[in-house]
Amino acid sequence: MFMYWNNLLNSSRPRGSTIDKDHRVQFERDYDRAVFSTPVKRLQDKAQVFPLDPCDAVRTRLTHSLEVSAVAKGLAIAVAKWLLDRGDIRPGQDRAIEAICATSGLIHDLGNPPFGHAGEKAIASWFTKNAEKLKLRESLNNDEQLIQDFLKFEGNAQSLRLVTKLQILSDFHGLNLTYGTLSASCKYIAKSDEANSDATDHAFSKPGHFASENNVVEAIRNATGTGKARNPLTFLVEAADDLVYSVADVEDGVKKKIITWEELREAISSDKSSMAKQIIDRLENILKAGRYEYPKDLPDDVFASALRTATIGLVVPSIATAFQNRIDAIINGQYSSELIKDCEGSSVVERLKKLGRERVYCTDATLKLELMGRRVISDLMDVMWEGASTMPLQGAPKSKNFEGKAAALLSENYRKVFQNAVASGFPERYCRFQLLTDQICGMTDSYAKRLHAELMNGC
Repeated sequence: MFMYWNNLLNSSRPRGSTIDKDHRVQFERDYDRAVFSTPVKRLQDKAQVFPLDPCDAVRTRLTHSLEVSAVAKGLAIAVAKWLLDRGDIRPGQDRAIEAICATSGLIHDLGNPPFGHAGEKAIASWFTKNAEKLKLRESLNNDEQLIQDFLKFEGNAQSLRLVTKLQILSDFHGLNLTYGTLSASCKYIAKSDEANSDATDHAFSKPGHFASENNVVEAIRNATGTGKARNPLTFLVEAADDLVYSVADVEDGVKKKIITWEELREAISSDKSSMAKQIIDRLENILKAGRYEYPKDLPDDVFASALRTATIGLVVPSIATAFQNRIDAIINGQYSSELIKDCEGSSVVERLKKLGRERVYCTDATLKLELMGRRVISDLMDVMWEGASTMPLQGAPKSKNFEGKAAALLSENYRKVFQNAVASGFPERYCRFQLLTDQICGMTDSYAKRLHAELMNGC
């Protein structure tokens, strides 16, 4: 297959647009819609690495997403200029590529439940543990995709569901983003029953969408001409995410005094690649700030911040070069690797990720919070299922019994989406399970913890 940029940069929307044209291109409107949306606001109270952290300098999921958006935008500018110089795109389409990547970076984690990846695992674990009691397989007619949507619950798939269905304004098209932006935002392309963590093609390693969005995904693929291949811009956004979290998470580890600057410097210096040396040299130039040498008594977090600046500044061009060198395979849907692994900065990024795994993500405090988060989500799902399982198919729930009281706690938006889905002919039991997961994923860390305390402390 061969993808064409005119199709990939499709500015049409699932519902069309009712707003008069202004100074923005359609893809810039996507970015503005996302910035002002409720799901993006919620990211300020969702964990990046450290749930419920009292330190304002430590990243939340919102600050992480803003950083990914910024890096993806910069990467897109470099690549779009190269595509324009080659004659692959027309003048003006470079602006579209920039906006698409910025928006995709901003919304890439919207579907994450409270407590980050631990929350995803907690949701999947709840369904696995309760599968027999829920009659999961029988009630879903042994449809493997419907079943695996819950047993392999995935935040990326929930992100697509959120922007296309759950953020209700006046209809059920979510934020009604352009097909070009939706396509670039699809990090994974497998259905849940096709996903395999050991897949040789990285795009199939996790579920990319739920059965409820099968028709949406088909429309996106038809509109942009990607077929069952990743949008080329997806590779840029994914690389931006990998780069940002690899260096930012260890920077936060230094801020929290989990690791020292000397340990971080040793991890980089032990890499004998030319990129590692360039990063250390640029870091020292940043700290010198025009002087002959930099002060030796600077706080550790200043060194870590300078390392982050130097790393991103040098690795981004190497990612752009990796994209350029593989453009034929990418545009033909034959590239199955990751740009971050194929760029010159790959060994540095891998060392940073390794340091994060070995020193940052496994601290006692983080593990305890993740265990607490799992308990919170599991308990809340027990309670909320009483409401989701009895939600009326029309109108609002009546809180005369405990099931009705639990149902009344569920979001009115999500209740409407549930009722509309059932009315559209989707399996009722599946819709009830999704009503439950929609409700849980829509919670912030603090809200989930507070609601759990309110519901459970009296027991």
